[in-house]
Amino acid sequence: MVLDKEQEKLSRLEVIWVDQGYSGLNFKRAVQAVCGDKVRVEVIERESKTFKVLPKRWVIERSFGWLNRYRRLSKDYELHTENAEAMVYGAFIRLMLRRLVA
Repeated sequence: MVLDKEQEKLSRLEVIWVDQGYSGLNFKRAVQAVCGDKVRVEVIERESKTFKVLPKRWVIERSFGWLNRYRRLSKDYELHTENAEAMVYGAFIRLMLRRLVA
């Protein structure tokens, strides 16, 4: 549903990395129905029960960690998704500006 809603913005999309929960053929077929055959789905699988940094997944988890430092993003305070999206953009803009200045 998310991919179908944002289909016009996905023209440059090549790879979708997903967790093991999305490893089925139904998800892959749904992505190909919306995005075409040019997009491939790669499942990032856990190989052991112990903690291990998984490739590509750490990027997302690190980004969520950065966002949790902001009070309004640490919980679901926003009633509308547009407000939450604006807060995420604001947090990342502040983060990037602080790194550019430093």
